[in-house]
Amino acid sequence: QVQLVESGGGLVQDGGSLRLSCAASGTIFSFLAVGWYRQAPGKQRELVAGIRSSGSTNYADSVKGRFTISRDGAKNTVYLQMNSLKPEDTAVYYCAANPSNYAGSNPAMYHYWGQGTQVTVSS
Repeated sequence: QVQLVESGGGLVQDGGSLRLSCAASGTIFSFLAVGWYRQAPGKQRELVAGIRSSGSTNYADSVKGRFTISRDGAKNTVYLQMNSLKPEDTAVYYCAANPSNYAGSNPAMYHYWGQGTQVTVSS
């Protein structure tokens, strides 16, 4: 059974940084495509960044140049480094994975989801 566990969320000031982690069990994470999503109150869940098994990545326009997605195969973990955080980045962040090498924005394509971690950016 595949399980994803996010960590690293918290409260940070405008302009600060956080690194989120998504640790997988029950699978070899490197074989899966992974996406980081976020959902703010009253808004739809949106893809922030994705990484394929090849290592290729894609980002939402709103986070390009500020966020970086990466993976550590040895630790079976995917990271989301978030720099220059803004209050509008406040949301619950989720990692999701699928075996189809899909790293796009359709949440229905992701088979596995974590429980989410709260990120709050104060102004």
